[in-house]
Amino acid sequence: MRAFAELCEAIAATPSKTEKVAKVAAFLARLDPDAAALSAIFLSGRLVPRHDSRPSGVGFSLVIQAVVAICGEEGVATALRRHGDLGGMAEELLEGRAGEDVPMAELSGVFEALVRDRTAAGKVRILRDFLARLRPVEAKYAVKVLVGDLRIGLQESLVEEAIARAFGARAEDVQRANMLTSDLGQTVRLARDGRLARARLRLFHPVSFMLASPAESAADALEAVGGDALVEDKFDGIRAQAHVGGGRAMLFSRNLEEASEFPELLEPLRALAGEAVLDGEIVGVVGERSLPFTAFQRRLGRRQKELFIADEIPVRFWVFDLLYQDGEMLLDLPLLERRGRLSALVLGADAALLRSVGMDRVGDAPSAEAAFEAALARGNEGIMLKDPRSPYRPGRRGRAWMKLKRPLATLDVVVTGVEYGHGKRAGVLSDYTFSVRDEGGLKTLGKAFTGLTDKEIAELTPVFLEATLEERGGLRRVRPEIVLEVAFNNIQPSKRHESGYALRFPRIVRLRPDKAVSEIDTLERVVEIYRQGLR
Repeated sequence: MRAFAELCEAIAATPSKTEKVAKVAAFLARLDPDAAALSAIFLSGRLVPRHDSRPSGVGFSLVIQAVVAICGEEGVATALRRHGDLGGMAEELLEGRAGEDVPMAELSGVFEALVRDRTAAGKVRILRDFLARLRPVEAKYAVKVLVGDLRIGLQESLVEEAIARAFGARAEDVQRANMLTSDLGQTVRLARDGRLARARLRLFHPVSFMLASPAESAADALEAVGGDALVEDKFDGIRAQAHVGGGRAMLFSRNLEEASEFPELLEPLRALAGEAVLDGEIVGVVGERSLPFTAFQRRLGRRQKELFIADEIPVRFWVFDLLYQDGEMLLDLPLLERRGRLSALVLGADAALLRSVGMDRVGDAPSAEAAFEAALARGNEGIMLKDPRSPYRPGRRGRAWMKLKRPLATLDVVVTGVEYGHGKRAGVLSDYTFSVRDEGGLKTLGKAFTGLTDKEIAELTPVFLEATLEERGGLRRVRPEIVLEVAFNNIQPSKRHESGYALRFPRIVRLRPDKAVSEIDTLERVVEIYRQGLR
């Protein structure tokens, strides 16, 4: 762990991406295969390969308890505030401890032990015993990796470049192997042995999803994809990847974890001929109309299967791409050809549960606008415009796929609570709890921490400090003076906030110094927008 921690310190202090890549490449090149594979995974900010969705269960509380068990409670809150992250806190509190030179592989062993032990007390004991053996700087980076918060300015793409440089491979070959295997460790081994071309997509081993870029208008989207596009409805559900073969079927979510909440979809998938990997969206439906996400989300995250939930909230898997079929990878085929194969595969499936997305071809903005309006009328989120010649690029966001969504609603709200941020925002008040007006005063509606610039946040911090009415834990209740405009995807009922509602994906659009608190939006307006979304 010592050499790994020293490398992380050096990378964090290096602003140049080129130098970061060079340092990682030199480090990987001198390690044995096992250590190089583990290091590549850890340097990407993960404990395990991307396809392994097992959680370690290590979070804020667990790390605090483990560190307190080693060195006591004194100074914990101050250190956490000073550093803004658990790793820096652990390093400071463990300062002066000699520690051992622990092999990197032991961090993987700790993860396996944490996964096996399902008790909080057991996890604290495992983590305490491990951290107590480390030098402070090694504990810092062990904690950062364990909680998935490495933050040393090293994206996965830079680790891919470093692997290519370390083993004399082409960067694009490393990228392709990693996107197919979802495993940087395996990619390192393939690169070392000159076998990157042998990387293959495997059934029941999910790969990252190809992503779309947002467009401001139909004309912009059409221009981005080359003036000729396949257009289809954009659904407001959850992205899912289905793997089918040998009488089995599994669904994986966007974060590559198994989506087990929809058992009724597995039977029509198992009925498909041969082997296949499909990409699509799971949507709540009522008849032929999509349900709003706020209604559909009751199906999500349920560990206990409820007898009647599938009847109350029926779902459909709308499939729009085919990545693999009967031993053949289709990623490099043009989209138009993949869609042809997909239509033939899904033909005859249970259309109530599994259906291929309808697709039209458009070559001008008025046609695309008409498709957009028709999609909204069907209760969907908007449209996708895709280059018919485009290959499928897992994990990549480009301009071959463009999305055009309904305009986001906004609300004018007032900040009523603030908290210090984390990382580079550890010393500023950057997390804002906001409220709307109601007859009884102000009612909290949510929290936002994105949208403002670093300069705006820095300027607001002393304002909020001066306006603090009460500090409880990490939250400061402040005088309601700062008005914000916030955007959001939709509104859903919530017991977490005084208003009884919460915004989905809230983000700050701008400060509204031109508006008085008496002019902000009301809870009545929130309820009105919520009801509109149910239609």
